[in-house]
Amino acid sequence: MSVHEYITSLCEAANAAKSELAAASAAKKNTVLLRIAELLVERSSEIIAANATDLDKAADNGVPIPMLDRLKLDDKRIGAIASSLRELVLLNDPIGSGTRTTRPNGLVIEHIKVPLGVVAIIYEARPNVTVDAAALCIKTGNACILRGGKEAINSNLALTAIMRDALSENGLSPDCVSLVSDTSRESSTELMKMRGYIDLLVPRGGAGLIRSVVENATVPVIETGAGNCHIYIDESADLDIAVNVALNAKLSRPSVCNAVETMLVNEAVAAEFLPKFVSALTHPLEIRGCEKTQAIIACKSADESDWAKEYDDYILAVKVVSGIDEAIAHINRYNTKHSECIITKNMHNAARFQSEIDAAAVYVNASTRFTDGGEFGFGAELGISTQKLHARGPMGLDALTTSKYLIQGDGQIR
Repeated sequence: MSVHEYITSLCEAANAAKSELAAASAAKKNTVLLRIAELLVERSSEIIAANATDLDKAADNGVPIPMLDRLKLDDKRIGAIASSLRELVLLNDPIGSGTRTTRPNGLVIEHIKVPLGVVAIIYEARPNVTVDAAALCIKTGNACILRGGKEAINSNLALTAIMRDALSENGLSPDCVSLVSDTSRESSTELMKMRGYIDLLVPRGGAGLIRSVVENATVPVIETGAGNCHIYIDESADLDIAVNVALNAKLSRPSVCNAVETMLVNEAVAAEFLPKFVSALTHPLEIRGCEKTQAIIACKSADESDWAKEYDDYILAVKVVSGIDEAIAHINRYNTKHSECIITKNMHNAARFQSEIDAAAVYVNASTRFTDGGEFGFGAELGISTQKLHARGPMGLDALTTSKYLIQGDGQIR
């Protein structure tokens, strides 16, 4: 079977299965999700063994340590995934919700939320995405096709098998969730071209992956993920808060898309703040600074390309700026519309920053690491949309629905 035939067969199976999932009650879908949570814990040793194979291969292939961290699954992380499913069950099912109006001519018009149909997700070495994405699709009645990276193939196969078992146990087609087991570039390209089969494609990963999908797909795409995020330390900032937030935003998980990559520091506080920040570092950090930064702390020299980079590593670009005007202009020039932060006690500056920064999430005095479906109360997320149509920010349940109008009459004509 050719790759084209293989991908087509997956799409055909998903389309055949989507109607039964779309018709499933909220109670049945929740039962499936709870069963997945149970099986994840019961079969955790199976998952961890598969993940160990992936980790060993990735290490042999020179995958950087921060990226290995994204790939790793252990009992704690599997437990967290299971907990997120239980939280998702507690959320209201959006399907069928909506509004009802009666027109002067007697027509009754309902505007309701319905599933999209078949959702495909292309992503990299983060096996938790396998469960998060599928769970959101199940809750919203969408069949899904998962295409993860080759580094996580064994982990993804184990996780998908569990979800398909839970679907079958509850009388639903296992093809409501399927995984592309072919990790060649060709399989990804074929999936992008399945117009007529796929209703939405979501790429989740680095800038290269997202650019490839956006430029080559012939199916509808939501652009997600690339995170060149910034933190601006304002003149009036509480410097202790600034240090703590900046450390968390950069060091807690540097390989994720909501980690800060560039720190801008007001020149009025730079001489005090930068040494304070460096002395508080809890992990070795390569700093690439502008000339003014280099005059204050020992660091490498930043060039123009550093302002536009998503490092996904223990590297931070630092620039000393004249004030909030320069900070806003710099961020809007180089950011990826993901998550941005200001540390300030000046509420006028805070309001300006939140109003003028073009990004999905704009923070005042809090870490960008909160841009996450779970942290926002969505249970999980399909990705973080950095575009403006039809979803923006963490994509939860509502982002996986579309609209339908239901009209009732008694013989009206126009």
